[in-house]
Amino acid sequence: MLRRSISSLGRRYFASPAFSATLKSELAGIEEAGTYKKERVIISDQSSEISVLESEEPVLNFCANNYLGLANDQRLKDVAADTIQTHGFGLASVRFICGTQDIHKKLERKIAEFHGTEDSILFPSCFDANAGLFEAVLTAEDAVLSDSLNHASIIDGVRLCKAKRFRYAHLDMEDLEKQLIESQSCRHRLIATDGAFSMDGDVAPLKEICDLADKYDAKVFIDECHATGFLGATGKGTDELCGVQGRVDIINSTLGKALGGATGGYTAASQEVVDLLRQRARPYLFSNTLAPAVVGASIKVFEMLTESSELVEKLKTNTHRFRDRMGEAGFTLSGNRDHPICPVMLGDARLASQLADALLKKRIYVVGFSFPVVPKGKARIRVQMSAAHSVDQVDECVDAFIETGREMKIIQ
Repeated sequence: MLRRSISSLGRRYFASPAFSATLKSELAGIEEAGTYKKERVIISDQSSEISVLESEEPVLNFCANNYLGLANDQRLKDVAADTIQTHGFGLASVRFICGTQDIHKKLERKIAEFHGTEDSILFPSCFDANAGLFEAVLTAEDAVLSDSLNHASIIDGVRLCKAKRFRYAHLDMEDLEKQLIESQSCRHRLIATDGAFSMDGDVAPLKEICDLADKYDAKVFIDECHATGFLGATGKGTDELCGVQGRVDIINSTLGKALGGATGGYTAASQEVVDLLRQRARPYLFSNTLAPAVVGASIKVFEMLTESSELVEKLKTNTHRFRDRMGEAGFTLSGNRDHPICPVMLGDARLASQLADALLKKRIYVVGFSFPVVPKGKARIRVQMSAAHSVDQVDECVDAFIETGREMKIIQ
């Protein structure tokens, strides 16, 4: 009888006309604004060419974070399969109870060596790493100084802590200095910024940020999700690109983009920071350990990156070719010339969505981005290069943009 009563209550609640009407109205407003997001269904592995339900033929994928083309790399698949045999499918536990294996510790050593830090700690994702960091290491006596366009996970992580919050204008070093002066009464101050910004493909001026941090006795944190593995001469990231290796205090990044595209994140920092995170970071303490297959394959990725920078160079070549040809054709692109995130700026949300749909018919798989993912009036198609793309595929993408752009009167 009790079970039936609870079941009936649940049905009545979710069938509430007023509640349903409110949600339908919200959804209708999103669709009317042209910002309704539809998920395309991939029926193949992740690669430079994929199969999707919406297209009868394979399409060229230019919207994945698969920067180094490792998401379906046979070497990683082999290692992942071998690791399942030796270490199982999952740990069924959080780490401090019974969920740490030798390979987790080995991966953390590899990550620390790669970034030149004393230690590192694994999280289920970089979103979790960002959610756990600030609350664990800062108190109400401290302050966070955050770039205005920081990723949502940084914003959410900062909201969870009790530190005072200061926001400086995007990449504006004068404004950052102003905020540093205003926050001088705080015990510790942490400057927080994306190393490379995911929507615009621009790069934080880390030398200037580190210089200001030294001047005002602050610490520097960077989120390297869209940099680790491919930015800089050897793929070490934004700090390598900007020549400030060893000057950044805390690095958060992901295993789920360039480093194989699976899942998982981490913090690389001093021993004290990592030790404190193991004691206090809630996403670490209350989330299952990273799956052994992901850990084994990730160890292999870091070994590959130390052996060769061939994929880093291939990605840079593809990026420069796309950016140069698109600019010559009359499109407006934002971002750093070396960054494989190449936003094609359109402004209008509906236009971005329509262009993406038209390009899919020409075998080019891209997605339009609009509010609330990007500011209103800043809609764009975020094209992303991969080392897996051939030069011919890059050219096919540009040719499709030019043809469709002319048809839609976006360019002359």
